Amino acid sequence: MPADPRFGPDPDTLHPIPGHERVVFLRNLDLPPNIEVGAYTYYDDPAGPRAFLDAILYHFAFLGDRLRIGRFCAIAAGTRFLMNGGNHRLDALTTYPFVIFQGAWAGRFPDEAAFPHRGDTVIGNDVWLGFETLILPGITIGDGAVVAAGSVVTSDVPPYAIVAGNPARIVCMRFPPEVIDRLLAIAWWNWDAERITRSLPAISGGDVAALEAESA
Repeated sequence: MPADPRFGPDPDTLHPIPGHERVVFLRNLDLPPNIEVGAYTYYDDPAGPRAFLDAILYHFAFLGDRLRIGRFCAIAAGTRFLMNGGNHRLDALTTYPFVIFQGAWAGRFPDEAAFPHRGDTVIGNDVWLGFETLILPGITIGDGAVVAAGSVVTSDVPPYAIVAGNPARIVCMRFPPEVIDRLLAIAWWNWDAERITRSLPAISGGDVAALEAESA
């Protein structure tokens, strides 16, 4: 059934803004199985939607790591994700990653399973990744966080933090801890489209109590 236009854009369309094909809802791209993107998360790049996939680097299926991005995220042009296939061992006599080529170069040296693997890369909900940000392997960025343009994220980012720099450091928290806890409990991004549309004044406002009233 087509989405009801009274309740916002169709989350199942690739280009949600008429006349602006550089903006895409990412989950509607032809994504490989090791990439998951939630509804309404968008990417904006003058190079087109393919640029998003081209910017996910060293993502080899046989390593098993996943890129998981939540709902209602805004991802700017130039954002890149480095995955675990780009890691190299530092405890051997060489850093050359023989094992990634498989075949005769696999299973030939001790502790081969110790190839650096930092797990999945997880971007929460309602996250803003600024222009030309770089996310390293195995990073978790919490709900509501903001990553400033040009930042290199080398460690996990708490929910509702604003980080900047190389390496990215917390500049400030968007809200006091008690408000963050309340927002995480509300988790408005999991509501259905009708409820979100009805509650937009509270979601886009500054009164968490008003948003809590909408969630009751």
